[in-house]
Amino acid sequence: MVEELVAAGAALASAGAVYAMAAVRVVKQYERGVVFRLGRLRPEVRGPGLTLVVPLVDRLRRVNMQIVTMPVPAQEGITRDNVTVRVDAVVYFRVTSPADAIVRVEDYRFAVSQMAQTSLRSIIGKSELDDLLSNREKLNQGLELMIDSPAVEWGVTIDRVDIKDVSLPETMKRSMARQAEADRERRARVINADAELQASKKLAEAAQQMAETPAALQLRLLQTVVAVAAEKNSTLVLPFPVELLRFLERAQQPVAGVPQQAPAAPETAESSMQEQIPSAVTGLNQKPQGAKSSQDQTSRPGGFRQ
Repeated sequence: MVEELVAAGAALASAGAVYAMAAVRVVKQYERGVVFRLGRLRPEVRGPGLTLVVPLVDRLRRVNMQIVTMPVPAQEGITRDNVTVRVDAVVYFRVTSPADAIVRVEDYRFAVSQMAQTSLRSIIGKSELDDLLSNREKLNQGLELMIDSPAVEWGVTIDRVDIKDVSLPETMKRSMARQAEADRERRARVINADAELQASKKLAEAAQQMAETPAALQLRLLQTVVAVAAEKNSTLVLPFPVELLRFLERAQQPVAGVPQQAPAAPETAESSMQEQIPSAVTGLNQKPQGAKSSQDQTSRPGGFRQ
């Protein structure tokens, strides 16, 4: 009898151990447990630690509460300005309601992934190429709102969405490179023109200063000669400005206050020609007397000069 009681106790202990092993569940710190009893959702959510369920009656589903990093595959689309691009992104989200994430959607990860791809293609079609390249913060916010709107009903919250890369066709890359090169060349020409303008102003001021002091021009010429001769050239080109000639001409002019005899005014060619023309005409109109007498003598027959 005692042996039977001992055997029964051992059997009960074994059954209790098996039951306990089947009923005990461990929920980690970053997880929450959702219990279904005979297919119906239990209202309480099991927290981290040791928890018990009814074997063969309850079913525990663990939901990860960590922030999930999900890459969005590259999506190809046409922007508003008719440029074909490929854009990929990354989505950061986390589960805020474990029961809704299990009950309301079959697979919340797959649902968030598909919604992210659809929203990314929509953003590409609504944006221009310049916005995709330079104004990504605004596009990230718009993409986050588009994904977060339906995800709230699934018990999921979108923390952040970032566009990682924008791939352009090779022809578009070459066109953008030519545009950037032309823009740089335009800015270089503007800078050179501005430098020429400033230099011309400074040169005008220097020329005005040298005009007031002619000796400064000669000193500048000597400095130029010294600078050229320092290169040890076999040929030396010496500029001779007109201003230096004018300076020397002014130096040769007579000093004011010293009386000098005024030179006679030279006879101009026009006055001499006017004086010579009437005399020539008079000479043509008058015949010489010697010629007339000889003609008369030759006209008379037998006439001889005595």
